[in-house]
Amino acid sequence: MSVRESAVEWCGVVPTHWRTTRLKATVASIKNGVWGDEPDGETDLPCVRVADFDRQRLCVVDPIPTWRAVPLSSRKGRMLSRGDLLLEKSGGGEGQPVGTVVLYDLSEPAVCSNFVARVEAAADTDSSFLRYLHASLYGLRITTRSIKQTTGIQNLDGDAYLAERIELPPLVEQRAIASFLDRKTAAIDGLIEKKERLIELLQEKRQALITQAVTKGLDPTVPMKDSGIEWLGEIPAHWEVTRFRRFCALSQGLQIPREERFNEPGPRRARYITVQSLNAGADFNGWEYIENPSARVRCTFDDILMARTGATGEVISGVDGAFHNNFFKVQLQGSSMSKEYAVALLRCPRVKEHLLMLAGTTTIPDLNHDEFLDTPVVLPPESEQDAIARHAKKIEDDFELLVRMSEHSIGVLREYRQALISAAVTGKIDVSEQAA
Repeated sequence: MSVRESAVEWCGVVPTHWRTTRLKATVASIKNGVWGDEPDGETDLPCVRVADFDRQRLCVVDPIPTWRAVPLSSRKGRMLSRGDLLLEKSGGGEGQPVGTVVLYDLSEPAVCSNFVARVEAAADTDSSFLRYLHASLYGLRITTRSIKQTTGIQNLDGDAYLAERIELPPLVEQRAIASFLDRKTAAIDGLIEKKERLIELLQEKRQALITQAVTKGLDPTVPMKDSGIEWLGEIPAHWEVTRFRRFCALSQGLQIPREERFNEPGPRRARYITVQSLNAGADFNGWEYIENPSARVRCTFDDILMARTGATGEVISGVDGAFHNNFFKVQLQGSSMSKEYAVALLRCPRVKEHLLMLAGTTTIPDLNHDEFLDTPVVLPPESEQDAIARHAKKIEDDFELLVRMSEHSIGVLREYRQALISAAVTGKIDVSEQAA
């Protein structure tokens, strides 16, 4: 296969017989969608939103979850047919820019929302190939050159985007490339699904092992007794059932207006600990600082902070500074419970689930001071507490490593998937040989 240097900067070397053109040459028609009205039972249709894009498989979720009333007068040019492309025109954000394109591969009559445009592919193009071509442009961030943002919402300039130059193979090659990528990406997606399922199983196993250690102890042969608490179940017979109130006190933080916070440390400044600090510890890079906080709202490395709202039940320790109103500072009183076991207890999935239930099911759960203190908990002898805490911490660390390894594998697979798509749609892979 003879090749030439492409005049399109992102394509590199392409087959000689491919045609240099613009994206608009692949479009027969384009029309923005319609949001319609609340369902009325008579003119209702499925309406594809940006949230219904399957960005991994570059298609639409099935079934489409949203239905809207769309009168006949608004349907002209907007009814989706199998093989149409859907272009995200508004939305996006810093981590996920606007401009994703997916294929409508369902047979169900539907429309798309007003943040999406229906794109009918030109007669000499294959829409499945085009979705991969658009995915390559998106992955290379070519799409971002056509983004306009005057408010918090990104808008894609359709004319500017469709003016982007591309290299287009003949229709028969488009179909061969699409078929090749369908097979290869499906295999990669299958591997990603298995990795994601593995992470779910690891998280479930981690939670089960920690719950077992913190609420049942480390010796499976000890006699057990009914705790009298439904969500705790049986506990070792020599353990005590008590309440948080017995061994800890709470103090609540304060809320500092953003204009009174600083991005740099200073001699009279303390770190201001917010929800963003959760699970970040001392290595967190996004600290803000406030000046002269009172001793009441300052915590030390030995204190425990627990989110009462926003991320209810999440726990951090080992930080020094002033804490936000969204946290409780849990201060241990006396010596009946070690700090290490208290942290393990508060992080125990069974305890966190109970605290979330107490916080309520509103949009923003908020844990009440007294309800937390009245929560029943188990108290092992001091001689067992540190061993349980160390065991729980080791479980956390071991499973965190396994999860990170799986997440890294997923990232590598996604990068390979993107690279494979870009190579195929620019002719770097001879798909005829691959098929053979």
